[in-house]
Amino acid sequence: MVEALLYQRLEKNSVRCNLCSHRCTIKEGRRGRCSVRENRGGILYSLVYGQLVSAASDPVEKKPIWHVAPGSIAFSVASVGCNFSCSFCQNAEISQRPPDGKEREGVTVTPEEAVEHALAAGARSIAFTYTEPTVAFEFVLDTARHARKKGLITILVTNGFMTFEAIDLLAPHLTCANVDLKAYTQEFYKNYCRAALEPVKDAILYLKQKGVFLEITTLLIPGLNDSMEEVGNIARFIADGPGVATPWHISQFYPTYRMTDRPPTPMETILAARDVGIEAGLRYVYTGNLPQNTGENTFCYGCGRAVIQRSGYRLIAVDIKDNRCSFCGTYIDGIDIDGQTS
Repeated sequence: MVEALLYQRLEKNSVRCNLCSHRCTIKEGRRGRCSVRENRGGILYSLVYGQLVSAASDPVEKKPIWHVAPGSIAFSVASVGCNFSCSFCQNAEISQRPPDGKEREGVTVTPEEAVEHALAAGARSIAFTYTEPTVAFEFVLDTARHARKKGLITILVTNGFMTFEAIDLLAPHLTCANVDLKAYTQEFYKNYCRAALEPVKDAILYLKQKGVFLEITTLLIPGLNDSMEEVGNIARFIADGPGVATPWHISQFYPTYRMTDRPPTPMETILAARDVGIEAGLRYVYTGNLPQNTGENTFCYGCGRAVIQRSGYRLIAVDIKDNRCSFCGTYIDGIDIDGQTS
């Protein structure tokens, strides 16, 4: 347990947390929406500093991060807790765990130990993922600082609900982020995430402004956010905001958690959404979890040839040299993009 960053003291021992855009006012003895930040005597504490509920070595493509060190290993860590309450959460057993003391399950590590584990695993990066890393901000920040000093890439997989104050502290130590842009209506965010759309859009633009390499993911849910009009709105926001070089991953929904009344997203919907993204001018649009589909590949926007061929999370062929297409010389956006086939 450590004192939290980014909060202010109020009257009667209340505090206001300024870490995420909920900006919770927390009375003494209570916790914020994330369930892992608690007011004790007018001081806000993080209950999950170094408390890892998950740590594993994954292909970086699984994050999904497809334009930063493709083919490499990411050492992925997570603590419990989330500032969203998504009814379709894919990691509900850890992210939506109730505040009943179980947040201390798992292993306890220091930032230095987490980085050493990553290096020992042969990882090229350390990824804060599985649950919402913002709610474990103090540990994420300290670990990212140390990781960069040790030459590791740092990755944040996030719902993007963080404040500008949080981004100001973290961005200098962050290489890249994959932000979930879950929909393009306030109604969706309110009804299915208990959150809001505009702060996510603002954070995406601010992360880009601060020099963080961005990739964006959208899970298409039948009947909720999968109309081609909404898909087009998302694609145009990406093109006009963080820019056409921003990779966009369009993923297929499967019934889970509290949303088991809807079918999986039809493949035709995913493929049509990819076409919409390409028509909006986006250079890299991926069918994120439809294996054995050409939408897994990275295509050169200059000559149209496949410069990275994938099968699931495995690279089959890479035709990029010094960030340029081997066929026509067009610049391919990314970091250490040459990749490693396996």
